[in-house]
Amino acid sequence: DIGGFATGTVTEDIHTSLRLHKHGWKSVYYARALAFGLAPSTAIPFLKQRLRWGQGAMQVWRKEHLLRDSRLSWSQRLSYLATMLAYCEGWQRAIFFLAPVVVLTTGVMPIHALDAEFLMRFAPYYLLTFWVFEEVGRGHGRTLLTEQYTMMRFAVFVVATFGYFLRNLRFVVTPKSMGAAAATHRVMWPQYLVLGLSAVAIVVGFAVHWRAGTLPTGALLANVLWASLTLGIAALSIRFATRVAAFRRREYRFPLPVSARLQLAGGPVTAVATDLSPQGLRLVGFPGDKVSAGDLLRGELLLPDGRIPFAAVVRSRQQDDAPAAGCEFRWEQPEHLHRLEQFLYGSDLQWRLNGLEERGRTPLERLAALFGARETTLPAGTRWRALLAGPAGQEDLVGYISSEEGCARTVVATLLLPAFDRFEACEVTEYGLRQVTGQLGDQEQIETQSAPAWRYRLSA
Repeated sequence: DIGGFATGTVTEDIHTSLRLHKHGWKSVYYARALAFGLAPSTAIPFLKQRLRWGQGAMQVWRKEHLLRDSRLSWSQRLSYLATMLAYCEGWQRAIFFLAPVVVLTTGVMPIHALDAEFLMRFAPYYLLTFWVFEEVGRGHGRTLLTEQYTMMRFAVFVVATFGYFLRNLRFVVTPKSMGAAAATHRVMWPQYLVLGLSAVAIVVGFAVHWRAGTLPTGALLANVLWASLTLGIAALSIRFATRVAAFRRREYRFPLPVSARLQLAGGPVTAVATDLSPQGLRLVGFPGDKVSAGDLLRGELLLPDGRIPFAAVVRSRQQDDAPAAGCEFRWEQPEHLHRLEQFLYGSDLQWRLNGLEERGRTPLERLAALFGARETTLPAGTRWRALLAGPAGQEDLVGYISSEEGCARTVVATLLLPAFDRFEACEVTEYGLRQVTGQLGDQEQIETQSAPAWRYRLSA
């Protein structure tokens, strides 16, 4: 109805949505993941992406006459305007970060009536604001992380607002790979500037107060605290960005064990594949004397939806209690790579197994935990091993088993197993296959993004 995707700006998604709404189409929220993508993993691609989004939003605002077009309802106009005005936050934050610097170095307060009456109202309001933010965000607010991201992007948001006046902008695809440690220091000069100015202002503020006493003591301490918090957030942001940029691996490695059947000179061998990514993996539990750096290994990954053939070059070897090799994939068929990506990124099974959460606990949830509230996830820190079942030499992955010994163990199956029946399978360890027998009980379904899994208690 609108001729296709909008190409007149560098943010085709919001531009296309706006044109669809102008032509009378409506949009609804559909609560299911239909596509998966990669977010920027380091500061440079993150800042490039936010700059492009901000500049594109300003272009759309100018080209589409957002507030004057009667084909949009007022609620749609206000919603789009709220999205685009978000990039003006950069100016607000710049003032917020620099205000204590100005006060401490000049001795001039922006608020004259800084007395007990003001503080009695301001302090509870400020504390309650953060508390409500954490509770309403249901653990996704993460105040400290939010402030770090705000510190990271405030300068590019300021630059992005000038996109309203720029006519020709070049579309830049955001790189998603890791690396570029040295360049990260250069692009974060605004954060270094805020850190340096805050540190200098604290010293100057004490010196000015000692010599002239232009600031009341309470105002001095309040601004020193303000500048110290800003300095700390800047330091945390820089530390996090430079640490992540120094990672040598190009992609995130998933801490999820998968069985691999290798074709070696002496015959097929079952090993443990872990630290998986579309780029490589770590193999553990195979005859180490048969593999050298530079060798090309061939085999199959045993995944819940079937087997994936792979070839991989050995990049490093470790010879501890159990031999291990770091390998880089050499994909010969694109569909095999896509299947692995779907398994890794298309499911939150690794989160469920490892007790990981992207949300933090809210203050009220922390209080509830003190009084013994029941945890809803598998315990964090549990170590898992792959579990195989089927004819000898042809086993397929049925799930995972916790590695505790001498007690009732937990089985997480990717298919529904008969409870309270005798259960037999093979546990894939660093030292080979080991028989597992017992009785399954306490069945509980675990919802994941791609397909459900089932948790059982395995007793002898």
